[in-house]
Amino acid sequence: MVSLGELLSLLLVSVLWGCTNPFLKRGTEGLEHVSGTGTRISQLLAEIKFLFLNLKYLIPFLLNQSGSLVYYLTLATTELSLAVPVANSLTFVCTLLTGKLLGEEFGGKRDVAGMLLTMTGITLCVISSVNDNQNSGPMTQTVQ
Repeated sequence: MVSLGELLSLLLVSVLWGCTNPFLKRGTEGLEHVSGTGTRISQLLAEIKFLFLNLKYLIPFLLNQSGSLVYYLTLATTELSLAVPVANSLTFVCTLLTGKLLGEEFGGKRDVAGMLLTMTGITLCVISSVNDNQNSGPMTQTVQ
Protein backbone atom coordinates (compact mmCIF):
# COMPACT_ATOMS: atom_id res chain seq x y z
CA MET A 1 0.00 0.00 0.00
CA VAL A 2 1.15 3.53 -0.72
CA SER A 3 2.08 5.26 2.50
CA LEU A 4 1.52 8.89 3.31
CA GLY A 5 5.29 9.31 3.57
CA GLU A 6 5.79 8.04 0.02
CA LEU A 7 3.13 10.41 -1.33
CA LEU A 8 4.64 13.33 0.57
CA SER A 9 8.08 12.40 -0.78
CA LEU A 10 6.74 12.41 -4.33
CA LEU A 11 5.06 15.74 -3.68
CA LEU A 12 8.36 17.14 -2.35
CA VAL A 13 10.15 15.88 -5.46
CA SER A 14 7.57 17.56 -7.69
CA VAL A 15 7.83 20.84 -5.81
CA LEU A 16 11.65 20.80 -5.87
CA TRP A 17 11.72 19.98 -9.58
CA GLY A 18 8.78 22.08 -10.73
CA CYS A 19 9.33 25.21 -8.68
CA THR A 20 13.00 25.43 -9.64
CA ASN A 21 12.43 25.14 -13.40
CA PRO A 22 11.37 28.78 -13.95
CA PHE A 23 14.25 29.96 -11.73
CA LEU A 24 16.71 27.84 -13.73
CA LYS A 25 15.38 29.44 -16.89
CA ARG A 26 15.93 32.91 -15.43
CA GLY A 27 19.36 31.95 -14.15
CA THR A 28 20.54 31.10 -17.66
CA GLU A 29 19.73 34.57 -19.01
CA GLY A 30 22.90 36.00 -20.48
CA LEU A 31 24.41 32.61 -21.29
CA GLU A 32 24.13 33.32 -25.00
CA HIS A 33 26.56 36.24 -24.59
CA VAL A 34 29.30 34.11 -23.00
CA SER A 35 32.15 33.34 -25.37
CA GLY A 36 35.26 31.24 -25.06
CA THR A 37 38.51 31.56 -26.97
CA GLY A 38 37.03 30.03 -30.11
CA THR A 39 37.20 26.28 -29.59
CA ARG A 40 34.22 24.21 -28.57
CA ILE A 41 35.88 23.07 -25.37
CA SER A 42 36.74 26.61 -24.29
CA GLN A 43 33.16 27.69 -25.09
CA LEU A 44 31.80 24.83 -22.97
CA LEU A 45 34.11 25.68 -20.08
CA ALA A 46 33.18 29.37 -20.28
CA GLU A 47 29.48 28.48 -20.14
CA ILE A 48 29.98 26.10 -17.20
CA LYS A 49 31.94 28.80 -15.37
CA PHE A 50 29.17 31.31 -16.05
CA LEU A 51 26.50 28.97 -14.70
CA PHE A 52 28.29 27.78 -11.60
CA LEU A 53 29.43 31.24 -10.54
CA ASN A 54 25.91 32.59 -11.02
CA LEU A 55 23.88 32.21 -7.79
CA LYS A 56 20.64 32.84 -9.69
CA TYR A 57 21.34 29.55 -11.43
CA LEU A 58 23.33 27.63 -8.84
CA ILE A 59 20.83 27.75 -5.95
CA PRO A 60 17.86 26.50 -8.04
CA PHE A 61 20.15 23.90 -9.61
CA LEU A 62 21.17 22.54 -6.20
CA LEU A 63 17.53 22.48 -5.03
CA ASN A 64 16.55 20.71 -8.23
CA GLN A 65 19.27 18.12 -7.71
CA SER A 66 18.15 17.58 -4.11
CA GLY A 67 14.76 16.70 -5.60
CA SER A 68 16.50 14.08 -7.71
CA LEU A 69 18.11 12.65 -4.58
CA VAL A 70 14.74 12.45 -2.79
CA TYR A 71 13.26 10.83 -5.92
CA TYR A 72 16.00 8.22 -6.01
CA LEU A 73 15.50 7.39 -2.34
CA THR A 74 11.72 7.26 -2.76
CA LEU A 75 11.97 4.81 -5.66
CA ALA A 76 13.43 2.24 -3.26
CA THR A 77 10.07 1.89 -1.49
CA THR A 78 7.46 3.15 -3.94
CA GLU A 79 5.94 1.33 -6.89
CA LEU A 80 7.54 2.56 -10.10
CA SER A 81 4.17 2.56 -11.87
CA LEU A 82 2.96 5.13 -9.33
CA ALA A 83 6.12 7.15 -8.64
CA VAL A 84 6.93 8.12 -12.22
CA PRO A 85 3.54 9.50 -13.29
CA VAL A 86 2.88 11.24 -9.98
CA ALA A 87 6.27 12.95 -9.76
CA ASN A 88 6.46 13.95 -13.42
CA SER A 89 2.86 15.13 -13.70
CA LEU A 90 2.96 17.19 -10.54
CA THR A 91 6.29 18.67 -11.66
CA PHE A 92 4.49 20.01 -14.73
CA VAL A 93 1.78 21.57 -12.56
CA CYS A 94 4.34 23.10 -10.16
CA THR A 95 6.31 24.53 -13.08
CA LEU A 96 3.22 26.19 -14.56
CA LEU A 97 2.07 27.62 -11.23
CA THR A 98 5.53 28.92 -10.28
CA GLY A 99 5.98 30.45 -13.71
CA LYS A 100 2.63 32.20 -13.37
CA LEU A 101 3.62 33.57 -9.95
CA LEU A 102 6.80 34.93 -11.55
CA GLY A 103 4.80 36.69 -14.26
CA GLU A 104 5.25 34.24 -17.13
CA GLU A 105 2.47 33.65 -19.62
CA PHE A 106 0.09 30.95 -18.45
CA GLY A 107 -1.26 29.76 -21.77
CA GLY A 108 -4.93 30.07 -21.04
CA LYS A 109 -7.75 27.55 -20.93
CA ARG A 110 -5.76 24.74 -22.50
CA ASP A 111 -3.16 24.80 -19.73
CA VAL A 112 -5.87 24.87 -17.06
CA ALA A 113 -7.59 21.93 -18.75
CA GLY A 114 -4.25 20.12 -18.91
CA MET A 115 -3.64 20.67 -15.21
CA LEU A 116 -7.13 19.42 -14.33
CA LEU A 117 -6.65 16.32 -16.48
CA THR A 118 -3.23 15.78 -14.91
CA MET A 119 -4.65 15.99 -11.40
CA THR A 120 -7.46 13.61 -12.38
CA GLY A 121 -4.96 11.13 -13.76
CA ILE A 122 -2.78 11.32 -10.65
CA THR A 123 -5.82 10.79 -8.44
CA LEU A 124 -6.79 7.71 -10.46
CA CYS A 125 -3.24 6.33 -10.21
CA VAL A 126 -3.18 6.75 -6.44
CA ILE A 127 -6.66 5.26 -5.99
CA SER A 128 -5.77 2.34 -8.24
CA SER A 129 -2.56 1.70 -6.34
CA VAL A 130 -4.36 1.75 -3.00
CA ASN A 131 -7.13 -0.55 -4.27
CA ASP A 132 -4.67 -3.01 -5.82
CA ASN A 133 -2.76 -3.28 -2.56
CA GLN A 134 -5.93 -3.76 -0.51
CA ASN A 135 -7.21 -6.49 -2.83
CA SER A 136 -3.91 -8.38 -2.88
CA GLY A 137 -3.78 -8.89 0.87
CA PRO A 138 -3.09 -12.28 2.40
CA MET A 139 -5.14 -14.88 0.63
CA THR A 140 -6.70 -17.72 2.48
CA GLN A 141 -7.79 -20.91 0.88
CA THR A 142 -10.66 -23.05 2.03
CA VAL A 143 -9.92 -26.76 1.93
CA GLN A 144 -12.91 -29.09 1.54
